[in-house]
This record gives sequence, C-alpha cells and structure tokens, in this order.
Amino acid sequence: MLRFLLDTNIVSNPIAKKPNHKLLARLTANSLYCAIPAPVWHELIFGCQLLAGGKRCTAVEQYLKNVVKPSFPVLPYDESATHWHAIERARLEQAGKTVPFVDGQIAAIAKRNDLTLVTANPRRFALFQGLNILNWST
Repeated sequence: MLRFLLDTNIVSNPIAKKPNHKLLARLTANSLYCAIPAPVWHELIFGCQLLAGGKRCTAVEQYLKNVVKPSFPVLPYDESATHWHAIERARLEQAGKTVPFVDGQIAAIAKRNDLTLVTANPRRFALFQGLNILNWST
C-alpha cells in the first residue's frame, strides 16, 4: 500500500555527489510504500537530458532505468488532481501568494492520492492546505 509521494530532491539524492545518509536510510526502509508523481519523473528525465552525454549522463540514465522506474510507480496528474490544484492555486493567488505550477501539480497528486509528500524542501509546499509533508533529510 502506497504511503509516500517522493519529490525530485528525494529521488535524486542517492546519486548526488554527497548523498544524505539519513535520507538514504529512510528511502531504503520505505521504498515499498513510495511512488513518484509524473512531474517528478519529467524533472528527472529533463535533468538527465541536460547533462548531454558523458559518464554522469550515463550513470543517471542507468539509475533512472534500473532503479527508479522499476521501484516506484509514476502517478498521473489526472482530472482529480487538476481540480484540487486549480482550487488551491486560485485560493493562493487571491491571498497574494504565487507558487511554482509544478509544485502545485506535485502537491495535488499527493493530496488526491492521500499520500504524504516527502521532500527535502518542505517550505516549497507549506502553503498548500491539508497536505501532509515529511522531510527525510533531517
């Protein structure tokens, strides 16, 4: 049963130059309960494409293909998520607060799938109402 939705900074940590060992331990212990949102999958592929060849690019491609893709289901930004996102985005705009669109997509996928969003940067998601957030990096 899924419990956690992983942000890009969580999924990419294992191949960082200096991985956070607390985060790695939590990710390993909970991997069976984790998924990634479609926008995070996009960010991972996009980031890999920007590397444009070389050893680092090959290593990231292999990590995505052999570790991430088989380990974590990718959850879509579907009609239910778009509806929640639109309501939250309007509420925040009316309050004079703008958040990155992709963060809203990620938050919406977490909320509509009743999952806790795991991120190393919880402040990016703090304005969304009713969203459960965990920081595995501390």
